Amino acid sequence: MADLTGKVVVITGGSSGIGAAAASALREMGATVAITGRSAETARIAQAIGCDSFLADFTRFRDVRSLAAQLIAKYPRIDVLANNVGGIVAKRQLTEDGHEKTLQVNHLSPFLLTLLLRERLEASGATVINTSSGAHYMGHVDLDDLESSRRYGGWRAYGTAKLMNILHASEINGRLRGVRAASFHPGVVATGFAREGSAAIRFWYSSSIGRLFMIAPEKGAQTLVWLASTQPGVDWQPGGYYMKKKPAHTKQEARDAELAAKLWDASERLVAKS
Repeated sequence: MADLTGKVVVITGGSSGIGAAAASALREMGATVAITGRSAETARIAQAIGCDSFLADFTRFRDVRSLAAQLIAKYPRIDVLANNVGGIVAKRQLTEDGHEKTLQVNHLSPFLLTLLLRERLEASGATVINTSSGAHYMGHVDLDDLESSRRYGGWRAYGTAKLMNILHASEINGRLRGVRAASFHPGVVATGFAREGSAAIRFWYSSSIGRLFMIAPEKGAQTLVWLASTQPGVDWQPGGYYMKKKPAHTKQEARDAELAAKLWDASERLVAKS
């Protein structure tokens, strides 16, 4: 077990599921850990783990900006940022910022948080970890329709956002000085991420039959914990996509460096005007 005493780890979406499991494991290694969540339950979970907590709803950029300001004020350094908030939405919805909800929660808000913390992450030589998914195989990044206004399907939008998580992580390595990033697939984990999915998806994730095919959050968090507690360039390669602590295959689109750069620029424009 690594000794992370003196290290500061921020995990978004850390009030349940793999985020809470990772927070607990990293706290046991000695790290100072901060988790985010949307409800008052976040503080209770944080108290049980022995970590700090912040309230932030990633459907609102104002919450993300407030979160970034609070993190900068509290922590002189941030060694690990785990962008872990995510979810699937059955029907197309717009946030108060005017963006398609799946896109904002899974990609734009984590992207914005990373940008807002840029100076602190660079000064700390930080690691950024994006929680992606094997669902990225179902996605496709259409730079002319990032908001899925022409065609929307819950799983397709989610898969596209998870594909964006991989592209975002790979691009961080060239854009942020001294910061190293990777993405990972946690597996099919028994969590509440599908609470806004279709009736069929909600049934699958809540049924005893569906749970037979899922892993516990603690197991799903293992790769996140490994990436956060080991050395980039030695134990894992920056820009990589991992599963079960090993390099995992991605669809070809996820390895398109030109697309990653264009997505970054487009994302900057979207968060800047909201």
